Amino acid sequence: MINITFPDGFTKQFNKGVTGAEIASSISKSLAKDAMVVEINGSLADMSFPIENDSSIRILTSKDPEVLEIIRHDAAHIIAEAAKDLFPDLQVTIGPAIKDGFYYDFAKSTPFTTDDLAKIEARMQEIVKEDNKFIRQEIDRNEAIEMFKKMGEHYKAEIISSIPEGEKITLYRQGNFVDLCKGPHCPSTGKIKHFKLMKVAGAYWRGDSKNEMLQRIYGTAWATKEQLDNYLHMLEEAERRDHRKIGKELGLFHLQEEAQGMVFWHPKGYSIYRTIEAYIRRKLEKHHYAEVKTPMVLDKKLWEASGHWEKFRESMFIVEGDDKIHALKPMSCPGHIQIFKQGIKSYRDLPLRMAEFGCCHRNESTGGLHGLLRVRNFVQDDAHIFCTEEQINSETVLFCNLLREIYNDFGFKEIKVKFSDRPEVRAGSDDIWDKAESSLKIAIKEAGFEYEMNPGEGAFYGPKLEFVLTDAVGREWQCGTLQVDFVLPERLDAEYIAPSGEKKRPVMLHRAIIGTFERFMGILIEQYAGRFPLWLAPVQIAIIGITNELDNHIIGLNKRFIDAGIRSELDISREKVNYKIRNFSNQKVPLIAVVGKKEQLDGTMTIRKLGSSEEQKTFLVDEVIGMIATENKKYLG
Repeated sequence: MINITFPDGFTKQFNKGVTGAEIASSISKSLAKDAMVVEINGSLADMSFPIENDSSIRILTSKDPEVLEIIRHDAAHIIAEAAKDLFPDLQVTIGPAIKDGFYYDFAKSTPFTTDDLAKIEARMQEIVKEDNKFIRQEIDRNEAIEMFKKMGEHYKAEIISSIPEGEKITLYRQGNFVDLCKGPHCPSTGKIKHFKLMKVAGAYWRGDSKNEMLQRIYGTAWATKEQLDNYLHMLEEAERRDHRKIGKELGLFHLQEEAQGMVFWHPKGYSIYRTIEAYIRRKLEKHHYAEVKTPMVLDKKLWEASGHWEKFRESMFIVEGDDKIHALKPMSCPGHIQIFKQGIKSYRDLPLRMAEFGCCHRNESTGGLHGLLRVRNFVQDDAHIFCTEEQINSETVLFCNLLREIYNDFGFKEIKVKFSDRPEVRAGSDDIWDKAESSLKIAIKEAGFEYEMNPGEGAFYGPKLEFVLTDAVGREWQCGTLQVDFVLPERLDAEYIAPSGEKKRPVMLHRAIIGTFERFMGILIEQYAGRFPLWLAPVQIAIIGITNELDNHIIGLNKRFIDAGIRSELDISREKVNYKIRNFSNQKVPLIAVVGKKEQLDGTMTIRKLGSSEEQKTFLVDEVIGMIATENKKYLG
C-alpha cells in the first residue's frame, strides 16, 4: 500500500501503481472528468503516470494557472498533426508553448497561405473532436533516431542526435501522430477546445541565421472561450492603439531606412518628450539627485576595465580613429563612476545620487527593431546611487516611493516586481553575489513590494528588480529597474573614506524608472490611444473663431495662452467651423475653444472637451488659462 497526501493534509491509501486518473475517480466523477494533470511531490505529470511510492499530490484542472502552459503545449502537438495530415511532405521541427499561446516551426518547400491556415485550424478542430489520448512512450535513443529518419523527419532525428547516449527519450502519440516530447500532456486532444491560429513568420532552424529558414505558425490557446474572446478583443484594441499608426496620424515621429532603429522626432512628439523630461527632472530635484552629463564616446580601455567589453561587446557600436578604438556608450554607469572618483569622497557624502538623461546606443539586430519599443539610439532616465551597504535598504525604499509617484502620475496603478538573480555569464565572486542578492531581497520587502523570481536574468554585475506595468488593455511592460552592484566600484576603483579612516568601496545602485524615453513614449501612446492627459498633450488647447472677422482676436488669444506657457494652436483658415472642430478632434486635442462675437465682447470662450459627454461650457479666458496653468504646475512645478 502507498499513502497519498492531498493539499489539505488528508491522506488516502492505494495499491502500488495507482495513477492520477484513478485517484481523481476515487474522489468524484466531476474531478475525474475535469482533471488535466497531476502534481506529484511538486512536479507535474500525466494523469496516467504511475505513482509507486508515498507521495503528496494535487489534481489540477483547467482552472489552475499552471495548466494553461500545458494546454498550449498540447495545441502545438495538435497543429503539428493537422499540418502533417494536410501536407504530408512537410517536416515538423519544434513547437513550444509561449506567452499567450504557442508556435510550431515547419520545413515546407512552398509558403503557407492564409487559406492554408484556415484549413489547418479546421483540421485541428476535427482532431479535438476525435478526442485521441496523449500516450507517453519511452524509447531507446538510437531507435528513436532511426524511427524519425524512416518517417522522413530529419529535424527530429537531428534533435535526438544532439542528446547524449544513454539518455531516456520520450515520445507522445495521439492517434497516428507521434512527436518527440518530455511532457506532460492533458489526457486527450478533446481537452483543447479554445484556440486560434494567428499568423505565419519566418524562423531559422535552431535560431541560427546560418541555418535554413523554416515557417513558423503562431497560435493562441486558452482554458475557456471567454478567455480566448477577451484575448482576441485585446489584440484588436492593441492594433487600434498601435503607436506607429497613431504616431503617424498625429505627426509625432517617423522612422526611416537610412537610420534604422533611430527616431526622427517631429515638433508635437518632441513636445511630449520634453514635457516628460521636465517632469522627471523636477522629481529628481525634489529627491536630491545631482544631474550630470557624460561623454557619448569612451575609449575601449574603460569598457575593458568595467567588463562591458567582454560581456556586452556584441551590442556596442565601435568607433575607430587616431589609432584608437572607442565605443558609443550603451549605458552610463562607467562614466558616472569617473565623476564619483574626482576628489576624495567621505562617508558623509553618501548617499550620492547621480542622474543623467543618458544618450545611449546599442546594436540591436535589425529583425528585433520595433517602432519606438525597440530602438538602437535612446535616452534613459539613468541614475546611480553611491551608498554604503547599510544604506541599501533606505535607498531602495526611497526609490520605490519615487517610482510609485511617477507611475501613478502617468496613469499606471498596477505594478508587478520581478527579482532577477545571477546569470550564467557574470562578473564577481559567488560570495559577492550572495551578499548582493540577499541585500536586495531584504530591501524590496521593506519597500512593501511582493516579487516573483526571474531566474538567471540579472545584469552581469549584479541582481536586479524589474518593475512591470499593466496598461489600459491588460498588457505588461517592463520599465523600471533597480540593480545592486558590488562589482563595478571594485573594477573601476571607486572608494570613499569610512568613519574609521580606512578606504572602502561604495555600493552602486543602478536605477531607472521610465527606462528609455523612446520605449516609454511608445507605451504612453498606446496607453492613451493618442488621447494624452492635458498636462502631456502636445497641443493643450485649439482656438477657433466662428467667422474670419474674428481672426485678429483669435491671434491675440492664442498669443495670451502661449505667453502663459500653454501649448496652444489656432485655425483661422476659411474652412467651416465644424470642419475645424473635427480636424482638432481627430488630432486628439484635449480642449477646443470656439469663439464668436458674443464671446469676444464678454472675454469668454466656449470649451469642448475631447471625448466628454458633458455639454460644452463657456468660461472666462482667464479661467481657462488658470485651469491649464494649474494642471501644468501640478506636474511640472
